[in-house]
Amino acid sequence: MSVVMSDEPATPTTVDTDAGATKAPPSGSNIRAALTVLALAAGFALVPRVTKGCEGAALDEDAPDFSARIVANAESLGGADGVAPQTLELSSLRGRPVVLDFWATWCGPCQVEAPIVNTIAHRYKDKGLAVVGVNTSDEDGLAAGFIRKKGLGFPVVYDQNNTIAKQYGVTSLPTLIVVSKTGKIVAIRRGVTSDSALDEIVRRYL
Repeated sequence: MSVVMSDEPATPTTVDTDAGATKAPPSGSNIRAALTVLALAAGFALVPRVTKGCEGAALDEDAPDFSARIVANAESLGGADGVAPQTLELSSLRGRPVVLDFWATWCGPCQVEAPIVNTIAHRYKDKGLAVVGVNTSDEDGLAAGFIRKKGLGFPVVYDQNNTIAKQYGVTSLPTLIVVSKTGKIVAIRRGVTSDSALDEIVRRYL
């Protein structure tokens, strides 16, 4: 499950699931129409593979570099003379596999996925993995409290004006993007992922 992002900081929304509702069986024409829609959807699903970079970064492309303000756990990045950095540049992590976790405080699925990402970050920290939370499509100032409440230990940056999300073509939350040691995008997962699925991807690129 994932939620669609907005260009503006969003507020919590309720989604109707039609629970308990009964619908009439589809007629023959409705079935044909549904099959047509499914065929079109399948076709569009392939579009990003043949138009890489049209709406952001894609697999096997260089991960766009960015510089963003750190809003939580800056001390986990170390820093010169023991002083925690105030900003993070993705290029500073070159040589380490990186998981970029795009999320927002109002996003329910993001709250479900947060402890999974935190577990992976802790599990592979000593093996060189860098996990960076990207708080996007959200109000500035909300991330720190969320991080404390969830007990998350990885650094989080604030995505001003959704700039980073746009660079990476992120349109729904949560979205995880894995960047290799050489700075290539090697995996993209949209919606809530599992510990086992993320663990398998991370181990592949350590």
